[in-house]
Amino acid sequence: MSHIVSIATEVRDRQAMASACRRLGLPEPVEGTAKLFEGEAAGLLVKLPGWLYPAVVDVATGGIRYDNYGGQWGDPAQFGRFLQAYAIEKATIEARRRGHSVSERPLADGSIRLTIGVGGDA
Repeated sequence: MSHIVSIATEVRDRQAMASACRRLGLPEPVEGTAKLFEGEAAGLLVKLPGWLYPAVVDVATGGIRYDNYGGQWGDPAQFGRFLQAYAIEKATIEARRRGHSVSERPLADGSIRLTIGVGGDA
């Protein structure tokens, strides 16, 4: 039996974040403080391709601060790719932790179908 799931992503898992960055060929996230256009933000810094400022993840709250000036300082699609990769990596980690198998298939529209087999059957 299959189920459709919607996920509101909060970024809290450091391992899944690092895996998402590797998946996308990005530098590993580093702990630090970033100067944004207005102010500073502390947390795990994610350098997205073409972005003037990093995205800053607060793993305690799951929140992400960034400044891309409505797309002028960074393509929002890059942020979407990071969130998609994080969600895939987090779901995979949790499924495997519970002994389930995981397979993924990229779709023509850029989305990815993740299939989790209960008890190891994918």
